Amino acid sequence: MSILADYDRHDALGLARLIRTGSVSATEVLESAIARIATHNPALNAVVHTLYDSARRDALRLNLYGEDGRVRPFAGVPFLVKDSSIQVGGEQSSNGSRFWQSHVAVRDSTITRRYRAAGLLLLGFTNTAENGLASETAPAAHGPTLNPWNPAHSPGGSSGGAAVAVAAGIVPAAHATDGGGSIRVPSANTGLFGLKPSRGRTPFGPDIGEGWNGLSVHHVITRSVRDSAAFLDATHGAEPGDPYSVPAQAGSFLDALDRPTRRLRIALQTVGHDGKGVHPLPTVAARNVAALLNDLGHEVEEARPDIDLSALKQATRIIVASNTANGLAARGIALGRPATETDVEPVTWAWGAEGRVYTGQDLAWAITTIHRVSRAFGQFFERYDLLLTPTLADPPLPLRTIDMQSPDLDAYFEILYNHTIFTSPYNCAGLPAATVPLVWTDGLPIGVQIAGPLGAEGRLLRVAAELEAARPWADRRPLIADAGQAPRPLESLGQP
Repeated sequence: MSILADYDRHDALGLARLIRTGSVSATEVLESAIARIATHNPALNAVVHTLYDSARRDALRLNLYGEDGRVRPFAGVPFLVKDSSIQVGGEQSSNGSRFWQSHVAVRDSTITRRYRAAGLLLLGFTNTAENGLASETAPAAHGPTLNPWNPAHSPGGSSGGAAVAVAAGIVPAAHATDGGGSIRVPSANTGLFGLKPSRGRTPFGPDIGEGWNGLSVHHVITRSVRDSAAFLDATHGAEPGDPYSVPAQAGSFLDALDRPTRRLRIALQTVGHDGKGVHPLPTVAARNVAALLNDLGHEVEEARPDIDLSALKQATRIIVASNTANGLAARGIALGRPATETDVEPVTWAWGAEGRVYTGQDLAWAITTIHRVSRAFGQFFERYDLLLTPTLADPPLPLRTIDMQSPDLDAYFEILYNHTIFTSPYNCAGLPAATVPLVWTDGLPIGVQIAGPLGAEGRLLRVAAELEAARPWADRRPLIADAGQAPRPLESLGQP
């Protein structure tokens, strides 16, 4: 079977169009993805479990049209799902953990069904931090995923495998989740576009209604903005029993990209929510993008919402710890024995132990606190259309800086939270935020984040598309993703 020489130069919508017009077959496209796994995954460790046989069967019996007679937007496109928080019926998934490795899903998640309905070919699972507990991807169960831009630096996490699979051209888009930055962090570290939708925009069902008391959401990591919009079209919408609602989207997210963007009032924040400065490179990157937005006709001024970061930090810790304890207990019941310290990584065990100490009152306080932050952001976005920040407080960190083998939970949490000080608050507030790959320095991408009010994904996507057109990033590829071709020269901000 032939493979496409330029397979990795197409985004998901582009591949779907080639298949739909008969230029290539779904099988050719699928075999191209499988070939790239064989070539690049041994060095990168992005994919931890493959579904080649079922994907090949699905490619052979592909139907371009859905039951409603409409074109399936991603018919025949290879796709990877994160090895956490999603179920693929009849398949094993591990949550990045030895304790879950024997888990077999009894049915598809709602979002899995929507991926299938869109025509995607489920090709396998990507590596993730154990239980999604780190903005790093180096689980003991599967080993570290390496950043194709520089293997000495982390690709981020917890959806690091998803981001690296896209950055390396294995697939044009991959499923990811985001409970504190897990879509945006690895996207920023690997030069990709990553949108975290509003709370309630995409479903968690049918088995649960939310992740981490509403902090976590499902979506994808992509190279192009239009792919992210089209995936949101394919997957958004509540199902019966969902605990949250979000303002309805008027029309298609993808079609909205073609509408002209009005002049927006955009706030620029380059310090943490506690007023403290961060690493100079992300600060300069954010100012660089602010200047570009000004050039595009928007009004940018320095401002930030007034939130109690100390309270928010503690609330986040309580929620994550409580959910970790509950998850370990539930898995213990399923296995017929309680979890032991040797079943999981040191940080996971410490999170669970701490979660068992918190009371119901503590968890109620934490949920009240994140809702208070939602109010503060809501008031802020009555004055501003968007908020521009660095995505992360640092450039991509050296591998294993955020190490789940650490026995010191306090030290671990300080490093983790300080690194994600710009991403985590939007999970707490339930608001949409996206990282755009507009800046590289010293050979590494530096992400810049744009965020907006509840339900403003369309606005974020339009502005991101405007930035993408002004400073295209699609041809910027790490060396390994080009199978031996030299990377395109990139401008560098250098040291400020």
